[in-house]
Amino acid sequence: MTSTYTSVTALSSAANFMYRPTGETTITFRTYVKPREYGALRLKLWHSNAVDSTWSDGTESKASDKGGAWRIESCTIGDGGLHSDGAAQAGSLHTITFNGDASKQVLPGERFWSDPVDLFIPEGHSLVFTWAIAAYGPEDGIPYNTETLLASAYEAAGNLAAQHSAEGFLPAGNRQVLPSMIAYERSIDKHLVFLGDSITQGVRTEKDGYSFWSARIAEGLAPSIGVWNIGSGWARAYDLTPESPWLYKAKQGNEVAICLGVNDIGTGNRSAEQLIGDLTSIIEQLKAANHETSLILFTLPAFNFEGAHEEVWRTVNEWIRQQAPSRVDRVFDIAKALGQAAPHENKLKDEYMSPGNDPHPNGRAGADVAEAFLAWYHK
Repeated sequence: MTSTYTSVTALSSAANFMYRPTGETTITFRTYVKPREYGALRLKLWHSNAVDSTWSDGTESKASDKGGAWRIESCTIGDGGLHSDGAAQAGSLHTITFNGDASKQVLPGERFWSDPVDLFIPEGHSLVFTWAIAAYGPEDGIPYNTETLLASAYEAAGNLAAQHSAEGFLPAGNRQVLPSMIAYERSIDKHLVFLGDSITQGVRTEKDGYSFWSARIAEGLAPSIGVWNIGSGWARAYDLTPESPWLYKAKQGNEVAICLGVNDIGTGNRSAEQLIGDLTSIIEQLKAANHETSLILFTLPAFNFEGAHEEVWRTVNEWIRQQAPSRVDRVFDIAKALGQAAPHENKLKDEYMSPGNDPHPNGRAGADVAEAFLAWYHK
């Protein structure tokens, strides 16, 4: 990747699922994104045509699955205005090209950049990204992220990427189809990558609220610190193998914050020894790629584990606090920030629970964790 471009948003665009249409079809996907900065922006998109992390038990999609062949019929970016209602501000859409072409055939597993485009986003307005994708059938899947949507997204049949109005667009349910990075040209001091699961992604916080902790941290950092959130729902540490497209993304940072392990325990049923081995492998792979990369390891967040799962959680967190500092540059104790007082530190504070008694941290937790992280980060 080019070092002069960094993510324009703190919204995660990691992929954990695969869209497999039953036959040939063209769909337009439109998504509204809150930019970190406003005004005159030079933008590019970068994309990795692969699944980053395993979804659920891996039956439907798993880490490192390559996307199939598909085609970008047209692609635009513009001013989304103050209301994420399916429309773009009149006259604001700019065509994104690829080596001068308005369309692009995407190959299985391909990574690619677009050409740059200049546009202006007024203060407080969203950025609206739209692309029309031609899919060929179930053998040629398109990676995307499925979860409770954190940004307003719409879909329409056919090729409507150049259309400013909302006509034909319907809310996109739980399918976020975005490039891996919408990047903007920016002089930066460092690239900070947040590598994590749904807790890093911000799952269960309010749509378009950007109240999850990684977004709050980005808001509290100077724009000269580039932030790329690649948190992904259901992700686990053992997804990050040497050939992992997700690990490739993490390697682009010269500072990487790792917050993984909850799904390894709760879904993967990994032992403490296995999880410690997986985290150690990630650390070693990132350091091998660039020994000057600064690594921040988070403790495992409080997630209401009990019984054998709680024992693994406690053992791994003890290792992170006591032994991991010899392997990483810094340790941030997110478990302490989120958890109840001892001896119930494995339990998320009641005020941080998401609706439905869900231990995914809510927006209040996001604000408090970000405050604690920023104070710690700047010491």
